[in-house]
Amino acid sequence: MFQIGWFSSGRDEAARVLFKAVQEKIKNGYIKNSRIAFVFSNREPREFKETDIFFDLVKSYGIDLIYFSHRKFKPEMRKKGLEETKKIGEDSETLKAWRREYDREIFKRIKNYSPDIIVLAGYMLIVGDELCKKYVMINLHPAPPGGPKGTWQEVIWKLIEKEAKEAGAMIHLVTEKLDEGPPITYFTFPIVGEEYEELWKKIKEKGFNKVLQEEGEENLLFKKIRSEEEKREIPLLIETIKMIAENEIKIKNGEIFFKGEKISNGVCLNKKIISILY
Repeated sequence: MFQIGWFSSGRDEAARVLFKAVQEKIKNGYIKNSRIAFVFSNREPREFKETDIFFDLVKSYGIDLIYFSHRKFKPEMRKKGLEETKKIGEDSETLKAWRREYDREIFKRIKNYSPDIIVLAGYMLIVGDELCKKYVMINLHPAPPGGPKGTWQEVIWKLIEKEAKEAGAMIHLVTEKLDEGPPITYFTFPIVGEEYEELWKKIKEKGFNKVLQEEGEENLLFKKIRSEEEKREIPLLIETIKMIAENEIKIKNGEIFFKGEKISNGVCLNKKIISILY
């Protein structure tokens, strides 16, 4: 049986929706011969209300739940590392060391499991170099291969600022270099054309910086892009897990193979996702 580990901070409804969607596809046999063996969270019960709701969902499926609060693990060391990082503009050695030590504590807690892959789904910590070498870890990033880095909010603003023609997302292999692991699968969609014409017009009339400051995430173009992206993310993750579980995609020594052929830019799932949505 294909074993899946699931890492999530469980911080919002989106984390629950994503987890439930995958688990239901496993239960109904769409993702064959697979199971989520455990869920790990960097938050503990009663730390955040939203996370408690996520924990209840996990328990309702009878899935093993493991948690270890990162906030309570060597907080002074982490604080120092974050302060140093802010000053120098890149991860400090102190922060990297804290990550390794925290990840070693995770390993102690999950070492009795043998996941074929670990899915990072709304996991709000950066995984250190040691842990991502021990396991095959995959992550959802809110931009297609070659697209902007950052959170989904940062990515959308970057797309708007540079007047991009398309947006998208990808599942990539997690490596020690943040958001730079090889793409496994992806989708794209246009953010120009009739549906978007008036929305772009308002940006150009008002100016990007003014829109960012005055409207923020309430801007209609921002919301439209996020809506179109979000509804495609669940099918992307489900199809990717299915393809890996059924050996259509194989991951060997940090390289991605699709139907036996090594690939470097990921598998485009636009047609598959459109057929699911429409």
